[in-house]
Amino acid sequence: MATDEAANMTNETNLTNLANKQNMTDKADTANEADLTDKATRENMADEPNKGNEESEQGSPSLLRAVIEEAGYEAGHPIVRNIVLDVRSGERVGLIGPNGAGKSTLMKGLLGQLPHWRAQVYWRGEEEGNAGEGLHSAIAYIPEQPIVYERLTLWEHLVLAAASAGLSEDELNERADKLLRRFRLSGFRHHYPVKFSKGMQQKTMLIVAFLLKPDLYLVDEPFIGLDPGAVLELIDALEEERSRGAAVLMTTHVLDSAERMCDRFVLVSDGGAAASGTLEEIAKQAGFGPDARLFDCFHRLASREDEVEA
Repeated sequence: MATDEAANMTNETNLTNLANKQNMTDKADTANEADLTDKATRENMADEPNKGNEESEQGSPSLLRAVIEEAGYEAGHPIVRNIVLDVRSGERVGLIGPNGAGKSTLMKGLLGQLPHWRAQVYWRGEEEGNAGEGLHSAIAYIPEQPIVYERLTLWEHLVLAAASAGLSEDELNERADKLLRRFRLSGFRHHYPVKFSKGMQQKTMLIVAFLLKPDLYLVDEPFIGLDPGAVLELIDALEEERSRGAAVLMTTHVLDSAERMCDRFVLVSDGGAAASGTLEEIAKQAGFGPDARLFDCFHRLASREDEVEA
């Protein structure tokens, strides 16, 4: 019980430390040696760790860069492999893909919650272990399934998060009042979130995350359970955060919302990256013109992966 509660506090306060990850190795996968495509991908990735301090093709340095060789719940059975995630300040990156593709697995890996994680992670160009204490409070995580304390009121959740982040009482009051009004929970500040509906619990997670004003939001399926008004408030809040330079890496199945919100996309299919880039670049990879919709691109690219697998 104590172990579970400690894990919940890590998610609850959104101060999950990107830690306990191992350095990538250059070991070849002999079982897939005959697969020339996979071999070529591995050779390309071998060069990626050296690019942690370089600027992206667009000329903007990476806020977070993760070069992932493989990740999963046990060695020898990776769920995702050969994926590079690159997020710049003020950017919103959508991690999309079919059910079971490995999107949430990637999130858990970045949060240090996977038993098997072979990757190199860079924060502001510095390799993870050298990023310093500032990294601890630089990331906020909004889980797909809300995590709330049974014996804490909504306000007590916010006080706990603020204390862990070192916010002053004035900062807490100013930010919390604004967020509670925005997500229409002002009248519930002294109620217990454990008794809230799923949508209200999700709003609680959003308020805790926005309260901290991190540099990067890791958001797992943010629209599940939210009413249309709350979705619009979430989009507006993320836009405000972008204006101050905060970045977002989000997973979602709501592709039309992702198309409106995100600057770039990574399509994860069958444990690998089927495509990545802006919508125009994704459309080109899918064989469409520049005016293609994300849904159509997703459908075609995912279908190609299914055909290759078959």
